[in-house]
Amino acid sequence: MASLTDLTIATARDGLAKGDFSAVELTQAHLDAMTAARDLNAFITETPDLALERAAASDGRRSAGQSAGAMDGIPVAIKDLFCTDGVLTTAGSHILDGFVPTYESTVSQNLRNAGAVMLGKTNMDEFAMGSANITSYYGNVINPWKGQDGKDLVPGGSSGGSAAAVAAHLALGATGTDTGGSIRQPAAFTGIVGLKPTYGRCSRWGIVAFSSSLDQAGPMTRTVRDGAIMLGAMAGHDAKDSTSAPIAVPDFEAALSGDIRGLKVGIPKEYHREGIAPEIDALWSLGKDMLKQAGAEILDVSLPHTEHALPTYYIIAPAEASANLARYDGVRYGLRVAGDSLDEMYANTRGEGFGDEVKRRVLIGTYVLSAGFYDAYYRKAQRVRKLIADDFTKVFNDVDVLLTPTAPSEAFAIGEKMDDPIAMFLNDVFTVPASLAGLPGISIPTGLSSGGLPLGLQLLGRPFHEETVLRVADVLETAADFKAVPGGEG
Repeated sequence: MASLTDLTIATARDGLAKGDFSAVELTQAHLDAMTAARDLNAFITETPDLALERAAASDGRRSAGQSAGAMDGIPVAIKDLFCTDGVLTTAGSHILDGFVPTYESTVSQNLRNAGAVMLGKTNMDEFAMGSANITSYYGNVINPWKGQDGKDLVPGGSSGGSAAAVAAHLALGATGTDTGGSIRQPAAFTGIVGLKPTYGRCSRWGIVAFSSSLDQAGPMTRTVRDGAIMLGAMAGHDAKDSTSAPIAVPDFEAALSGDIRGLKVGIPKEYHREGIAPEIDALWSLGKDMLKQAGAEILDVSLPHTEHALPTYYIIAPAEASANLARYDGVRYGLRVAGDSLDEMYANTRGEGFGDEVKRRVLIGTYVLSAGFYDAYYRKAQRVRKLIADDFTKVFNDVDVLLTPTAPSEAFAIGEKMDDPIAMFLNDVFTVPASLAGLPGISIPTGLSSGGLPLGLQLLGRPFHEETVLRVADVLETAADFKAVPGGEG
């Protein structure tokens, strides 16, 4: 039998059902793997006692003949942006030192209700602001893949800890959040599957807010099927979240029919950008051929306002971050740094509690929301956002999904772009447009670069058409047959 940490969610589910191993055995194997891989710094907080307690409860339910939940006994990691009852929640920031919620986020509660076992809280860019997982107060996450020169690589961000945990076989799946690409880009950098659902498909309640009109939770897994299973457990309408869509959750796994004959796949010409690595362009062409051979029709399409997506995002997201992060003032929870006056205490707490990237985005956001610049920047960005969304609406009258690269490069070395915020922002150039439009998207590992590092392709779909996106992704995954693993071929 393969190592328990080499299973997928689907195969582990089947093994548990047949009694091949227990949930406690499965969980302990992953806890041991976490201990052995602490040098990756993938976790901020490990919860072994809680994990074993929940695994034993899962085994108890099976022994009693109770109906197993969709994720019963499956060990998963939770991004440290999700509030977890009784467990430290930091959002990767010094300013939330010591914050232990007395409530559970809806998404993590849904997973818990489905029987999932929480292994711990994964490291992340501070308040989800970053594309490389180098802004965390708790230090860099290291990609389990290595460069040819042996250099440590970034795992992508902000969900880099979750991505590294799944890629290194420390967890069978993990939650991530995607604001401008923070599930899909790290998935591409680490050779896993990252699924961003439609905005509103998963509740935002209990998730530490970055940009309220963009943030969306989603699963990070090793296969498309696993992503479908995990999304089904995470999703659902939540009355506590006014942006949660009152739409039934379909059986996403049942959508994986293996048949995409007659579906139309659009290739947006605006994603052919200067600076994209030639091997990524070649992989994109290969992806088109794979889908065509599977019976899909390939069509060239245009999204004319795509070029404005990145600057639009970097006005809207910091503006919303400026408003959301105003609550961190040293008064109610987390870090407090004393001062001679209330204003000085605010300034000292925020100055010491926030890292450089968070300060940069709060300052940008405050600037674009200020009285003299609101119309010139923020209101104009909202208008352009509408044009970007309209482009997608028009295109989806003609096609079922869009195929694009996920990221403009392979994973890069830690420290390589730290002094150039613009270069960091460009990591999200292919993921941001769909985020602005609230669309579902998935990154599938499809090939290796010349340096032996994973590269991903992205599929985008109509709002709340995750079933179609997953159906096509499953076919692409099968055709690509990506089996490479960190440190060698799997």
